[in-house]
Amino acid sequence: MNRLPAEPHPFDAQAGHPPILLSPPELAGAEFRGVIEALASNWVAPVGPLIGRFEAALAAATGFRHAVATSSCTAALHLACRLLGVGPGDEVWAPTLTFIASVAPALQQGATPVFLDVDPATWTLDAGLLAEALDAAARAGRLPRLVVPTDLYGHPADLAAILAACARHGVAVLSDGAASLGSAARGRHAGRDAAAACVSFNGNKIVTTGGGGALLSDDARLADAARHLATQARDPAPHYEHTTWGYNYALSNVLAGIGLGQMSDLDRRVARRRAIFARYRDALGALPGIGFQQEAPWARSNRWLTAVTVDPARFGATAEEIGLALAAAGIETRPVWKPMHLQPVFAGARAIGGAVAAALFARGLCLPSGSGLAPEAQDRVIAAIAALHRRVA
Repeated sequence: MNRLPAEPHPFDAQAGHPPILLSPPELAGAEFRGVIEALASNWVAPVGPLIGRFEAALAAATGFRHAVATSSCTAALHLACRLLGVGPGDEVWAPTLTFIASVAPALQQGATPVFLDVDPATWTLDAGLLAEALDAAARAGRLPRLVVPTDLYGHPADLAAILAACARHGVAVLSDGAASLGSAARGRHAGRDAAAACVSFNGNKIVTTGGGGALLSDDARLADAARHLATQARDPAPHYEHTTWGYNYALSNVLAGIGLGQMSDLDRRVARRRAIFARYRDALGALPGIGFQQEAPWARSNRWLTAVTVDPARFGATAEEIGLALAAAGIETRPVWKPMHLQPVFAGARAIGGAVAAALFARGLCLPSGSGLAPEAQDRVIAAIAALHRRVA
């Protein structure tokens, strides 16, 4: 299937209007104070007092006992995979509807990915399918080492059901919560009770440090080991002593200053993105063929991105055609993730189901959702979609 071109960037100003981007960073002002403090202290390396304060803010906001700031969410996932014992010959199971970073760290550890289908309502790992697959794997003597559910577009995976299915077979769970900072499931922050959860502070996330991530856990030993590995695994000694190898995965003190400023505004950012979703739903939900990623009754999604589905037989245009029309109007969109089992790099990988994810990819589109999205800019998006329906109806 042809998808939107990555280059050249099509989102120049149109007819006097500024471009509308998918999820640009929003600076509220406190970030500048953090950066100035870091620079004034001369702590610009991946050490410094702001890192500890940023980690404490993350722990307080999420309820996890420990937070380890890292250079990216992918780095945090890699640390967790290694510390949870993933190695050559192991299988790591993940939803097929995700970003490749969910499974790339398992590949770095020499493991083999297996992809499972997703729930048609929440678009996250199908917990019932997982339970059935785990039971079958146990009978075959082929259980995975690790299951990595993804909180897709901010909606939490059904971790309670996933943990229950995995606990029956002694399988560890690592939550890929790259996009779910500020989301909740059953009254607790997304990812709680997993062996670890990892979040992203990439430039397009609800809270950003420009680039960065964190490993969150209630396990002090795992968090301490992650911090040790993230700083090249240097042992306490007056010289450089190593009993194992590590990585250059630590977040810098300067970026932690940005993160501290962003974290102080987290609640407003979540509320704003949820309001943007509600406005899209109210304005577009009545159009024939337009559907939305649903929120489970036990969940509170941060609605990092508002994602819709388009039934072309009812709407009169495909999701790709809508995306192209919006691009021509200076509005950035993004197709729903292409499932991992359809990616060329995973052509030989085992998949358990996949039809739901494939259908979501064919019909899904993410709309501009940044917490700084102005109402008049959102009106442009809504009007462009509605006008396309009227033209083809």
